[in-house]
Amino acid sequence: MLEVLEVTRRFGDLTALDRVSFTVPAGQFTGFVGGNGAGKTTAMRIIMGVLAPTSGEVRWDGAPITAADRAQFGYLPEERGLYPKQPILSQLVYLGELHGMGAREARQAGERLLARFNLADRAKDKLEKLSLGNQQRVQIAGAVIAGPKALILDEPFSGLDPDAVDEMFGLLTEFTTRGVPVLFSSHQLELVERLCDNIVILRKGEVIAAGSVEELRTSGPTHHRIVTDNDLGWLQTQPGVQVVDLDGPTAQVAFSDTATAQRVLAEALARGPVHSFGPIVRPLSEYYREVVR
Repeated sequence: MLEVLEVTRRFGDLTALDRVSFTVPAGQFTGFVGGNGAGKTTAMRIIMGVLAPTSGEVRWDGAPITAADRAQFGYLPEERGLYPKQPILSQLVYLGELHGMGAREARQAGERLLARFNLADRAKDKLEKLSLGNQQRVQIAGAVIAGPKALILDEPFSGLDPDAVDEMFGLLTEFTTRGVPVLFSSHQLELVERLCDNIVILRKGEVIAAGSVEELRTSGPTHHRIVTDNDLGWLQTQPGVQVVDLDGPTAQVAFSDTATAQRVLAEALARGPVHSFGPIVRPLSEYYREVVR
């Protein structure tokens, strides 16, 4: 497990991170979200040792993280890091060697990854000759080539079409099933909601929410949707019922307790057929907009 504990980072008078704490559990995807300038990239750089924290620490498996630990992590930085005029396989081999792989082992791993991404016939091409989506595939291949013990990925799905996202997610899932923690940032909230086990939300350098996707989506008041054949105006006079939206036979309401919900359901059934009656699971994007205001 990767832990960030009370990490603060200042740049002169600017506090980029303010006592930030969160965990990235083993074998799970953790989404890192927040607006531009929220501090996500700064936090990732501190995890990887590119920046030092002003205070606080990063821990790996319960102990302060070391350079040796970080050497076994896969990292996809915000600026990317490949050379546009160098052949892509040569660059993957180079990155593998930086992680301690032998040249032959790195070449074989690079060839396997390029074949998996349907880029085997482009192995000798310069990076700049590839489309942006294929360049991103090569970037991700560079992050995973050495079989990392953790993955820190800054916007890994940027520039990928839906099929490529599924392809990359399938690859990364092979690592989480082996217990590898994966932290990735993204502005695509629908994607984070679909792929992640846990989410950390930053705003102006502070963690304002963290938890599982289910915990965050179901926090706050629960609204119910009711659909019948008859006008639901009678709900407005019911004790313990807050009518959020009403349109003839369709209503969105909040109940004061479970007993009230059951009473209203019984009344609705007595008045005619009920086609739908149940809680509304709000999307992550709605929760996000609520907490970052």
